[in-house]
This record gives sequence, structure tokens and C-alpha cells, in this order.
Amino acid sequence: QVQVVESGGGLVQPGGALNLSCVASGIPFRILRMGWYRQAPGKQRDLVAMMTTEGMVNYKDDRFTISIDNAKNTVYLQMNNLNTEDTAVYYCNVAAPRYSSSGQLEPHEYWGQGTQVTVSS
Repeated sequence: QVQVVESGGGLVQPGGALNLSCVASGIPFRILRMGWYRQAPGKQRDLVAMMTTEGMVNYKDDRFTISIDNAKNTVYLQMNNLNTEDTAVYYCNVAAPRYSSSGQLEPHEYWGQGTQVTVSS
């Protein structure tokens, strides 16, 4: 059974920091990349940061640092100097192939349930 579980969200004051974690388990094939998206109320889900398991990164904001522990299938997001605009639900995204219903190996993305980050004084 595939599970993608985020943790580390919460309430933080402006200027504060949080470290999010996401553990993926039960993924049947090698994970290619892991990352984070966020969705604020009334807005679309946007990329925050993405990292391949070979170490290539794609950031949207240099206040954030992404890292992966390949041995643990875990991705982290260190977020510093948070502001109220960072308030959102943060979702973990895991890219790995899987078999389709027709038996073809195809790209696939797994998602976690999300963790709430609220920045408020």
C-alpha cells in the first residue's frame, strides 16, 4: 500500500521557520523526484520546490531549502523567514513510475494529504 505522509506544519509567527517532512512508503518502483507544492485558499496549487533523487533542484523561493534522504524515501523542506503569504496547505509530491491498467509502465505522481502551515501574529 502506497503512503505519502507529511508532517511538520503548524502555526508560526512572521519571520519564523518551519521544517516539513514527507515520508513515502510502498512505492513499487524507484522514486525519481520528490517535492513540495502549496495551495492557499481560493488559489491554485503551486510548486514550492522539487528535487530529483540525483540531487538536481528546482526552487521557487530562496528562503526555502529542500533535501532528500534517499535511504529513507523522505523529503524535507526547511522554510525560513516566513510571512503571511506563505500560509497554505503544503502537499508532498512523489514521482515514480507505475503500471497502468493496461500493463504499461507509465510516469505517475503520488500526493500526500497535505499539512497546514499558518503564518500569523
